[in-house]
Amino acid sequence: MPIIRSTSYKGWNALALVTDRVELIIPLDVGPRVISCSLDGGPNLFATVGTELGKTGEKDWKIRGGHRLWHAPEVPPRNYQPDNLPITANKLPGGKGLRLDQPVEEKTGIRKSFTIEALSDTDFKVTHTLKNENMWAVELSPWALTVMGRDSYTVIPFNPKVPHGQTLVPDYSLVPWTYTDFTDPVWDFHRDYIGIHVNKGTQSQKLGLTNFPGWAANWQKGGTFVKFWAVNKNATYPDFGCSFETYVCDFMNELESLGPLEKLEPGATATLVEYWGLFEGMPKPDKDSVFANQFRPTIDAWLHKLTAENTRAKKSK
Repeated sequence: MPIIRSTSYKGWNALALVTDRVELIIPLDVGPRVISCSLDGGPNLFATVGTELGKTGEKDWKIRGGHRLWHAPEVPPRNYQPDNLPITANKLPGGKGLRLDQPVEEKTGIRKSFTIEALSDTDFKVTHTLKNENMWAVELSPWALTVMGRDSYTVIPFNPKVPHGQTLVPDYSLVPWTYTDFTDPVWDFHRDYIGIHVNKGTQSQKLGLTNFPGWAANWQKGGTFVKFWAVNKNATYPDFGCSFETYVCDFMNELESLGPLEKLEPGATATLVEYWGLFEGMPKPDKDSVFANQFRPTIDAWLHKLTAENTRAKKSK
């Protein structure tokens, strides 16, 4: 059972969701977002912008850092509505987590909320919800963005390879932006995955993928953060079919999961569920042999455990 306690963070009133091994910090004066995630008392794995911490009430949107919820596609000013006002936080039944609710966005009529539930000392379920509070239908996609720190290494997996001749149809899509430059050393292409190494000199880059495996991982010395979400191959996703996008610059790397595009009628909701796992002592997966023999097997075992637990939970209902 996690502990939920009042705390402060860089001048904000906040709540800490604490297990025996992980601490998540949720500010109450802005959001909803998780601003800090640390494993075994280590450093914050999420990137933050120091000059934007502890402040409230700004007229403009601030990135601040951490984990947040948006709605796609990205068409300013739609996405960049300020989340600079206090939120409501309530404990979930059973005390295993929190529900975070933001006031309705004035210009979009969308209400953002998400729940964070501790499944174990290192595993979490994060359910993101968008509610249409307008008097008309709105098309959107739930979009969950986690801002990881610099000097880290991100892994985005490909599907298993199939020899030529056994199939004649394409397997996935890579979607570049106008400023995407594949000659930039930030991109580290491998046989079974794309690696991303963010350092001080990294220029702004973005890439989208269908990402049918449905997971992405970020390795740091302080721990490895993995997120998983279900991808529906038959659904329509934003940005030429992207269920995952990543943005990098000189101080961060965003891991961005997306749900299918939905036309929300007044009062309807759209939901995107992520599972987070944190791992200590993982090797840096920047070599094919390390990824194949050490890194991916650990992730696959975690995904198998999640699947088995979800199956048991459904059967027990």
